[in-house]
Amino acid sequence: MMTKESKIPMTLGSEGALSGIRVVDLSRILSGPFCTQILGDHGADVIKVEPPSGDETRTWGPPFIGDVASYYQGINRNKRGVWLDLSSPVGRTSLLKLLEDADVLVENFKSGTMERWGLGFDVLSKQFPRLIHCRISGFGADGPMGGMPGYDAAIQAMSGIMSINGDPSGGPTRVGVPVVDMVTGMNATIGILLALQERERSGQGQFVDMALFDSALSILHPYTANYFASGKTPQSTGNAHPNITPYDVFPTATDSIFLAVGNDRQFRMLCVELGTPDLADDPRYASNSMRTGNRQILTQTLAVLLKQHDAQTLSERLMKAGVPCASVLSIPQALQHPHTAHRKMVVERDGYAGVASPIKLNRTPASYRMLPPSFGQHQLEFDFIASSET
Repeated sequence: MMTKESKIPMTLGSEGALSGIRVVDLSRILSGPFCTQILGDHGADVIKVEPPSGDETRTWGPPFIGDVASYYQGINRNKRGVWLDLSSPVGRTSLLKLLEDADVLVENFKSGTMERWGLGFDVLSKQFPRLIHCRISGFGADGPMGGMPGYDAAIQAMSGIMSINGDPSGGPTRVGVPVVDMVTGMNATIGILLALQERERSGQGQFVDMALFDSALSILHPYTANYFASGKTPQSTGNAHPNITPYDVFPTATDSIFLAVGNDRQFRMLCVELGTPDLADDPRYASNSMRTGNRQILTQTLAVLLKQHDAQTLSERLMKAGVPCASVLSIPQALQHPHTAHRKMVVERDGYAGVASPIKLNRTPASYRMLPPSFGQHQLEFDFIASSET
């Protein structure tokens, strides 16, 4: 188990890389809040603006922490929380006041909603020429699917992700984590940072158009590259890699182990550590292309050899020998791993626990200043909102 010293406490102040940047966050669910949490972790002042009903994910449980779902808690730290009814003129006026000293606006309303409220980029950019307006949507505003709603699992299906995921005998399978939402949130963060950098030269803000569909297509490597090169429709290979062998999960005498053998030297070291150095001299396995061409017989041979070993002991020995591999861990085991503690990847305070920022900057590191806000927690910090919305 982790010790107190291995976890990062929430800190009170920080001059992070984005200190001085103010973000007005109108987004809900996952992609937008994940993006703005990244910005907040690195010093941005993020104001989370919720509708009168609150962010839907507050109710996405169990489990709950108090009366708030853990889903919400996981992606909304380092934000101040207010609420506005943007369907009302009073709410829209309050938003415009918030934007007066904002650098970034993030929203994921259905395409056309902000325009219907008179808050589209064409309007806001005239009033706030330095504002960076990031919109996250399912498919963008135009084209054959323009304006259609987009959800992670549906776009995993439509983009081809499900077709190459899972066991070949089990049919198309959703990736267990909401990978499309998460990568879109990361791409939105990158887009915002690019726009902030460009604003230093031009003095002008711009519109950052992020679509879940685009992000889903962008992470299909190497399957799209393979298709462009061969014209063949990629198929599911289960845990195996379509281009590399051995790159798969194997049973051992205890737990499962994943081997990620990427070159000939690593394959030779694997054979040595398994006590069968002559296997590396077999002409069928002389190169990766040969090993991939003879995948079935090599997999069967390795499975027999690996059944004689303990997963954890073998994985440690192989890693020290330079062979990429790992025991297959549960989420609790991964969070309690000594290297998780060493990398300070868990944050805890006052009943809150979360995964820390993976972005490590030596002079301006991420900081963890505020717990996820309760609904409307910081409303009174903004007099113009408090007087008009409460």
